[in-house]
Amino acid sequence: MVKLKLAFPRELRLLTPSTFTFVFQQPQRAGSPQITILGRLNTLGHPRLGLTVAKKYVKRAHERNRIKRLTRESFRTRQHDLPSMDFIVIAKKGIADLDNCALTETLDKLWRRHCRLVPAS
Repeated sequence: MVKLKLAFPRELRLLTPSTFTFVFQQPQRAGSPQITILGRLNTLGHPRLGLTVAKKYVKRAHERNRIKRLTRESFRTRQHDLPSMDFIVIAKKGIADLDNCALTETLDKLWRRHCRLVPAS
């Protein structure tokens, strides 16, 4: 049995404004009332993640950090099931009201939706 690495190294992150712009230009969307995940195919052979959690919607820093931490963890554990896409997770109004379990379930549902949206190659 092959053991898959479940790390979250720098290569799996969207770090520059240009990579975010690339995704914003022609995204595939999967959303719920509290979260939207935008995705765009890349040529790297692995998925990457970017996060936006605005102070406007999540006032307290510890809440923003909790949302980011849970989102990164959700991505980290599913990275080998996801298509080679650049993803941007956008937090919307009401996300701070979700508890950890509800947030994780919502993210899982949206990741599955993105897997279905990708055309089979």
